[in-house]
Amino acid sequence: MKPTYRGRFAPSPTGPLHFGSLVAAVGSYADALAHGGDWLVRMEDVDEGRKAAGAADAILRTLERHGFQWRGEVLFQSRRKARYQEVLEILLRQGHAYPCGCTRKEVQQTGLQGPEGPIYPGTCRNGLPAGRRARAFRLRVPELEICFHDRIQGRFCQQLQAEVGDFVIRRADGFFAYQLAVVVDDFDQGITDVVRGADLLGSTPRQRYLQKLLGAPFLRYAHLPLVLDAGGRKLSKRDRAHPVDDDDPVSGLLAAWRFLGQPEPPEHPARPLEFWSWAASHWKLSKNHEPCP
Repeated sequence: MKPTYRGRFAPSPTGPLHFGSLVAAVGSYADALAHGGDWLVRMEDVDEGRKAAGAADAILRTLERHGFQWRGEVLFQSRRKARYQEVLEILLRQGHAYPCGCTRKEVQQTGLQGPEGPIYPGTCRNGLPAGRRARAFRLRVPELEICFHDRIQGRFCQQLQAEVGDFVIRRADGFFAYQLAVVVDDFDQGITDVVRGADLLGSTPRQRYLQKLLGAPFLRYAHLPLVLDAGGRKLSKRDRAHPVDDDDPVSGLLAAWRFLGQPEPPEHPARPLEFWSWAASHWKLSKNHEPCP
């Protein structure tokens, strides 16, 4: 029988794990444990130009030191280009995708400003203009409102065409876009539940639309609060202010646990596995979180 819950943690190997990523890992793993489900690890290295040498191995070592146990082999997006190309060709044949010859600068100059940047004006929607060659490939987005219930954020709706527009699924540099890769990977790995940072909440309607086009099941989502720096910006792997200490994993786990608004253990766990044994039966999704330690 297939598990009723199958979650995943999908970091980008652009540097060592930071506290914000640890929070996402703790939330997703605790949710999987609480549901008696599977938990997988995926390296989202589809943008190979941003990979840092040795980062993937360092992330996996950090996860191991903190007591995370994943099922099966780690999936690397950089090894799945043929699969993404197969899906792109299906979308092209079905008329859901099309080639685009526009540069980023042209889109910025002609597109209306949306919540996540300029909205593509549809220049190549009905065919490449004369003298243009295909650079990227875009998904054709209809006038459609997509709504879903997030387990933390509640009901979220987005007018796909008005707020996002036709979005890129293969970039001009030849790399496949995150929006396509993540949907294909979740489908192929049988993921049922996604627990991740709230910065990806606005991407979810695009992903649900792609799921619909590909005949993939809709997933359950929970978008966790973000860890922000003193300037109100999301922490990145380039931010050295909040590194994860592999030599003191229990303290890091407890800090992430508290940030997510979870109850304090009655005793300080001596080892990560003791923490996870306790956390599995005390995890509860919450909108409350503490300031970054």
